[in-house]
Amino acid sequence: MSELNEENVRAEVRAWLEANWNPELGLVEWRNKLADSGWGVPTWPKQWYGRDLPQALQPVVDEEFARIGAIGVAKAGIRTLAAATILAHGTDLHKEKFLRRILTGEDTWCQLFSEPGSGSDVAGAVTRAEMRGNKWVVNGQKVWTTSAHHAHWGLLLARTDWDLTKHKGLSYFIIDMHQPGVKVQPLKQMNGHASFNQVFMTDAEVQPEFLVANVGDGWAVTTTTLMHERRGADGLRTWAMGSDRKGRIYEEERAEIATTMEPYKWYPQRAGRVDLILQRAKETGHLTDPVVRQEIAKLLTMSKAAEWTARRARAAQEQGRPQGPEGSLGKLVSSHVARAAARVHTQLSGADALLTGADSPMGGTIAEILVSVPATSIAGGTDEIQRNIISERVLKMPKEPSIDTTKPFRDVPRNTVG
Repeated sequence: MSELNEENVRAEVRAWLEANWNPELGLVEWRNKLADSGWGVPTWPKQWYGRDLPQALQPVVDEEFARIGAIGVAKAGIRTLAAATILAHGTDLHKEKFLRRILTGEDTWCQLFSEPGSGSDVAGAVTRAEMRGNKWVVNGQKVWTTSAHHAHWGLLLARTDWDLTKHKGLSYFIIDMHQPGVKVQPLKQMNGHASFNQVFMTDAEVQPEFLVANVGDGWAVTTTTLMHERRGADGLRTWAMGSDRKGRIYEEERAEIATTMEPYKWYPQRAGRVDLILQRAKETGHLTDPVVRQEIAKLLTMSKAAEWTARRARAAQEQGRPQGPEGSLGKLVSSHVARAAARVHTQLSGADALLTGADSPMGGTIAEILVSVPATSIAGGTDEIQRNIISERVLKMPKEPSIDTTKPFRDVPRNTVG
């Protein structure tokens, strides 16, 4: 490649797209071409479908794709966390088997961390993985597992040693979700959706080569996954929306979004929909109300500050700095923004905000916001967890006293029987 700068990268990706983009290609066929070219994930290593570009040049590539309406690789859902984790900790076998099919969208993934008895204490997992003969055998229950009902693979955190301390007795696996030992049950939410599931594993099997990193390294791998997840909750995430353009590839993308992205379609509502505030203020006649205007100003100021915080995190990423606790800052502020937005929406709509159906504000969108926003303070680690991370890792404050990190896990009191 020529000298690595914005001008040359733009010229090269533009030339490649002009020579290869065809909206009549199949979606998977096109994404395979992207994987082969490296332009689908240009910041990834060349060995693994990328071009070793610095993160700072990713926007240049994105602009050229957007300029002609070219579709990118599959990035939505847990697959992005799976890819980041596998790139950081996986073996060559993992990368060969999973990364391409993540990019093409042929495989979907779920994250098997949370459990009924441990809440946001992910390290308190009691799901067991035991080596029997030449394979791992898993028994336990996970909950709040998005997309488990149609996932091919799961990122599984399980306990492999009960005689070590809580964080040291964990291991990280990739588990086949389409096996007899895995049972998935959807959970109905109060907003009417059923994105989450509980997953029961009864003598489910994991081949030894699907252990990620070493036995006992599960917490370190999990931390990588969680940091990427929290950085993705910083308010700059874009939601998958199908294009109305004509062509086979757009039709297949719309079909993909209608199925794979179905569990996520309410996620913009759980973020508070700050983008609707001014529109609603005009529609309801509250734009001239001085009290409401003050609350709107507070919300928009907080939202913009959150955006700047997120951009600083992006800048750190572009400079090659590793994932860090700044994701927790973004995650925590997103909760504050969402709750503030819900309060303002309530002020704007009044009692009508409680209505659902065709007669409710914006066809039920406002009501969905109000019942969805609480999820922002829970998903990906509660606000309390984020505050602990920020106090300990950003502010360098002493850790909270704990009795469950110094003794063997089997001796730690817990809510479920291990």
